[in-house]
Amino acid sequence: MRISTKGRYGTRAMVDIGENYGKGPVPLRKLAERQCISMKYMEQIIPLLKTSGLIRSSRGARGGYVLAKEPRKISLHDIVQALEGSWSLVDCLDDDTLCDQAEECATYEIWHDIQEAIYRILDSTTLADMIDRHRKKTKAAALHKGS
Repeated sequence: MRISTKGRYGTRAMVDIGENYGKGPVPLRKLAERQCISMKYMEQIIPLLKTSGLIRSSRGARGGYVLAKEPRKISLHDIVQALEGSWSLVDCLDDDTLCDQAEECATYEIWHDIQEAIYRILDSTTLADMIDRHRKKTKAAALHKGS
């Protein structure tokens, strides 16, 4: 299991949009610039977040993207699912009919337990948590540069 650049960059974009929650839309160009992501790649990521109902768009001179829900109501699992789709450590976790050894497979339970632990973290981490972490890291980095 590996989170792709689409998943990582999309999560960063969500943190950026989330930091601006309640302050108005974030223009795509500014979002791409701040996150050092090409416009072309951002244009591939944004529709996935929009289709999943995590963000909304507004048109016009002051248009851009806003969260569709409060940051505390969006989990990291929601974001990763929107960007990566369904993903498992092994295929049989999504569909146990793929393996005729599932009933007696000693590794199946281990893979299941590992995946469940990952999902627990993804489910319990909200966008608000990630925004808070980002702000703390930004503040610490600024203090470090100033010293």
